[in-house]
Amino acid sequence: MLSPPCRATRDVGWTLPSLGYGHRHRHRHSEWVPAASMGNDEIIRQDLDRLHDIPLYKTFVKGWPQVNAFQARHDDLVIATYPKSGTTWLSEILDAIYHDGNLEKCRRDAIYNRVPFLEMNIPGVPSGVEQLEKTPSPRLVKTHLPIHLLPASFREKDCKVIYMARNAKDVVVSYYFFYQMAKIHPDPGTMSEFLQAFMDGKVAYGSWYEHVKGWWEKRHEKWLLYLFYEDMKKNPQREVQKILKFLGKEVSEETVARILHHTSFQEMKKNPSANYETMSAVLMDHNLSPFMRKGISGDWVNHFTVAQNERFDQHYQQQMAGSDLCFQM
Repeated sequence: MLSPPCRATRDVGWTLPSLGYGHRHRHRHSEWVPAASMGNDEIIRQDLDRLHDIPLYKTFVKGWPQVNAFQARHDDLVIATYPKSGTTWLSEILDAIYHDGNLEKCRRDAIYNRVPFLEMNIPGVPSGVEQLEKTPSPRLVKTHLPIHLLPASFREKDCKVIYMARNAKDVVVSYYFFYQMAKIHPDPGTMSEFLQAFMDGKVAYGSWYEHVKGWWEKRHEKWLLYLFYEDMKKNPQREVQKILKFLGKEVSEETVARILHHTSFQEMKKNPSANYETMSAVLMDHNLSPFMRKGISGDWVNHFTVAQNERFDQHYQQQMAGSDLCFQM
C-alpha cells in the first residue's frame, strides 16, 4: 500500500472558514445568511492566491499581517491539522473536555464560533483574529497552517499544540467532496484532476506531505501532541486519555464516556452545533455533499481507480522517502 503499515480512517474533517463569526450569540439552529455587502464575489469559486510557499484563499492572504502578528496567551491551546483531517471532531472533543463534559455548554453555539479559526478572513464578518481577541481565556484556537507559518507568539508564550494527521488517500477524497460543497474553493474539476492537484500541492494549504512531516519533526517537543485520525477512529477512549494526560486534566470515567458519545460520528452528524447545517447554502451546499459524509475508514477504495492508486502510491513513496512517519490506509 502507501506506506509501512502503522495506522486506519474517515471524515469529520476540515471546517470551512467560519462565516458565522459575527453572530456568536444567535440561536444555534438559525442559519447565518451572508449580507449582500459581504462581497460574495470576492470569495465564491475564486482561484487561490499564495501565502509564502502555500496556495491559500485570496482573502486569507490579505489578512495575513494580522495573523502573523497575533498575540497568543499562555493558556491558549492550538488545534492544528491539514484540512479534512478531523479538525471539527478534535475541536468538539476539546470543547467538551474544557467544559467538563457539560453537553449543554457544548451546544451553546456552532463549533466555528466556539473554536475560532485563526487565519479566517472574510469580507463583512469579524476575522478569526478579531474573534479570538474577544474570546475569554482559556481559548481553543483552530488552524490549518503548516508549522513554519504558525505565528511566533504561540512559541514565545509556550502554548500547547495538538496536531492530528490523517492518511493521504482519505484526505484527498474528503477534500474533493469538500471543495465541491464549500464554495470558497475553486471548482475542483474531476476526481482525476483534483487528485493531480493534490499530488502537486496546488490545493488550499499546499502539500499534505510537507504539512504532516513538518509537524512530525517536532513530535518530541513537550508542547506538541501528535495524534492520528486513524487511531482516534479505532480507539477513541485511548486517544482521549492521551489528550487528558497532555493537558494535565483528570476527568471521571463517566464524563469521558459522555464525551465519547457526544463526539461520535453519529451524534455529531445530527448535531446542528457541529455539522455546519447552520451555515448558509450560499457558502456551504449540503445538497452537493454533506459536511459529514460517511464516518468510515478507508473510503478512498470507493473512489480511486486501480491506475490512480498505482500512480498515487508511487508518488507517495517518493514524497515520504526518508521519513519514519507512516499511516494505516
